[in-house]
Amino acid sequence: MASGLLLVLDDIALLLDDTAALTKVAAKKTAGLLGDDLAVNAEKATGFSASRELHVLWAITKGSLLNKLIILPLAFLLSAFLPQLIVPILLVGGAYLSYEGAEKIVEWLFPHAHLHQVHAKPNLLSTEQLATFEQTKIKDAIRTDFILSIEIIVITLATVIGQTLPMQIAVVSVIALFATIGVYGLVALIVRMDDMGLSLIQQSKQQSGLIAQLNRQAGHSLIALLPKLIRILEVIGTIAMLLVGGGMFVHNIDWVHSLVHFLPSLLADLVCGLVVGAVLVCIMHIVKNKSA
Repeated sequence: MASGLLLVLDDIALLLDDTAALTKVAAKKTAGLLGDDLAVNAEKATGFSASRELHVLWAITKGSLLNKLIILPLAFLLSAFLPQLIVPILLVGGAYLSYEGAEKIVEWLFPHAHLHQVHAKPNLLSTEQLATFEQTKIKDAIRTDFILSIEIIVITLATVIGQTLPMQIAVVSVIALFATIGVYGLVALIVRMDDMGLSLIQQSKQQSGLIAQLNRQAGHSLIALLPKLIRILEVIGTIAMLLVGGGMFVHNIDWVHSLVHFLPSLLADLVCGLVVGAVLVCIMHIVKNKSA
């Protein structure tokens, strides 16, 4: 009885060791996508009043967890029974991300008046308009998270495809959970930088000497850094969408890969993302004009 229990515990320990090792390998392979996920979602989670930031971020986080709960069983089922559908699904996701990135660039070049008003003067909007804007950005963020989550989970699954089903489930689930908790935890820290800065400034008023001066300077630096960091993340997030979206075409369609093989890998992904995104933006623009 005792020896049987020890054997079971030994098997569990071995499983945990193998899971940790494979999770480390999968994390390395998805590190770039997790960085892209952070940049994209930090940009998507900003643009709200300070009192609504955590509420919006929590809503997006719950949506992200729901995305993972939907994607994980589907990924295992597709891998087992319909592996031929994985690439088409990735290409649809790549097209969406490319479209999102190209649309963002078009918006920078030719800003719409109502969007400019939302970002520049939110106090001019009614409560109903602000609520609509908030819900729209939440849905947009969850939709983008869904596409990035598919890519992260599929790449992770590919690293453990030869392992047993329990091992696959353990490793992919750990990466999926980290992709939500880790990414959105960092996003929460970023969007609350100004509150941290204000807190340090308030503390400095009750202190004296060098400590007070350091806290005051750190507080002002955090407040000044936040809008710059958000702008940088907005640019990085847009580039990330184009890179991930274009990369899905470059790495899954042979003739596309052959067409851009002379370019450095990142530049090839970016060019492909821009081309696919620009084509889709033009198509959507034509469709909207015809339906108007």
